[in-house]
Amino acid sequence: MSSNIITGFHAIEERVLSLSKKQLNPHNYKIFYSKIGPRVKKILSSAQNEGISCLQKSEEELNEIVKNLHDSLQDHRGIVLIVEDQTTSSVNIVDFNSWIKTSNQEKQTIVILDRITDPHNVGAIIRSCDQFGVSLVIIPEHKSANSINENDIIARSSAGASAWVPVAIVKNLVRTVEILKENGFWIYGADAGGEHCNEMKFPSKKAIIMGSEGTGIAKLLKEQCDSIISIPTCGKIDSLNVSVATGILLYELYK
Repeated sequence: MSSNIITGFHAIEERVLSLSKKQLNPHNYKIFYSKIGPRVKKILSSAQNEGISCLQKSEEELNEIVKNLHDSLQDHRGIVLIVEDQTTSSVNIVDFNSWIKTSNQEKQTIVILDRITDPHNVGAIIRSCDQFGVSLVIIPEHKSANSINENDIIARSSAGASAWVPVAIVKNLVRTVEILKENGFWIYGADAGGEHCNEMKFPSKKAIIMGSEGTGIAKLLKEQCDSIISIPTCGKIDSLNVSVATGILLYELYK
C-alpha cells in the first residue's frame, strides 16, 4: 500500500479536522513529530481526539521520510502526516456529474481553471475559493496541475483549504461549461479586454473561467462565455498573477 506524505502546519491541521466530516478511517493516518511547539501541540491534540496515532521521531528520521518529496514540501517544521490509503487525496475530489445533479443552492459560484499547470497557483486559488464561498472548482484532466504529487503541493499552497473546497476533475471543459449553462449558470471569462468587474452586477449562479498565464482561455472555451470580464489596473507590466487575479475577481463576485 502506498503512502501520501503531507507537510505544513495548515495542510496537516485541515486534513486532520476534515477526517470526521469525510468519515475517513483514522487508522490509515499516522503523525510523526520531532519536537512539541505550540502549533505542533495543537495539531497533536486534534489528531488524538480523532484517534490518529502520533509518534515522536528524531529530526533526522523526519528528514528521511520527506527526502523524496518535491523541494517545496521538504520543510516539515517538525511534523509529518502520513496517509497509508492513497485513495484518500489531500484534495477534496468530487464527481462533477454527481455534484451537478445534487446541487440545489440558490446562490453558487464556480471557478474553472483552464490549463493552469503550476500547483502553487492552483493551491493559492483554492485558498481564495474557500474564503469567498466558492461551491466548486473545476480542473481539466489534462494540461493542468492535478497529479498525486502535485496534490500535496496544492494542499500546502492552499493552507489546508483543499481539504474543504470541492474540486471536480473533468475530461472536457467545453462540454462541462455547456452542462453548467443548461443548469442555469452564467459563464464569465477573465480576459484583459473584458468589461471591468467592478462595474458589473452578477447573477446568483455564475462560473468564472481563469485561463493560463501564457495563452489565456482556450478559443473554444472562450466562445462559450456569456461575458468577458477584466480587472481595472494601472500598472506597467502586462498582467496579474493568475492566483492574485482570481482572488480579486472572487471578491467582486462575493460582495
